[in-house]
Amino acid sequence: MKKRVKTKQNKAKEIRKERGKEEYKSTPLFLSLRYLILLGLMFTLPIIYWILTPLTVYGTGFLLKIFYNVYIFNDMITIFPVTIIQIIPPCVAGSAYLLLLILNLTVPMRPKIRIYSILSSAIILFILNVLRIFILGVLLVNHSQFFDVTHKLFWYVLSTLFVVGIWFLTVFLFKIKEIPVYTDVKYLIEEIKKGKRK
Repeated sequence: MKKRVKTKQNKAKEIRKERGKEEYKSTPLFLSLRYLILLGLMFTLPIIYWILTPLTVYGTGFLLKIFYNVYIFNDMITIFPVTIIQIIPPCVAGSAYLLLLILNLTVPMRPKIRIYSILSSAIILFILNVLRIFILGVLLVNHSQFFDVTHKLFWYVLSTLFVVGIWFLTVFLFKIKEIPVYTDVKYLIEEIKKGKRK
């Protein structure tokens, strides 16, 4: 009897959870709020660079200090005696962070999961980006013939793969089943159809 009661209670909890998810997904208020935030984010790229540039400089400098004598001034990393690395905006990859935010906000999910999703994807991208600059720095110091090829490979191919890979990892980790934008558009079409039937 106790097992049956527990099973019924567990099933009831699962049904309530599922209903809660559906209610959250089908709320026009949350959908419009997400897209308003998204619209505001379009103007935040300077803020993203302002926050991430020093973090990227000091993160890269920290790794390089393990192997070299390094001096940091503003956005410049000097590896003694003569190698200078300047961290310019494209090195910081602010647009990649913005793209991850866009992908995140165009998918319906619970606020707690969204926060974890944004934080984890941003941290992973930051680590990968710092490692990228570190590898290029090591190649530059050692006057490697592969520097130009590696730099172009990172710039044209791997930077895009980083964002796509991080998003798919986020989808896997947080069990996101919805498709960015498409799920919202589908929901809006269904709501319009429901309104017409009434």
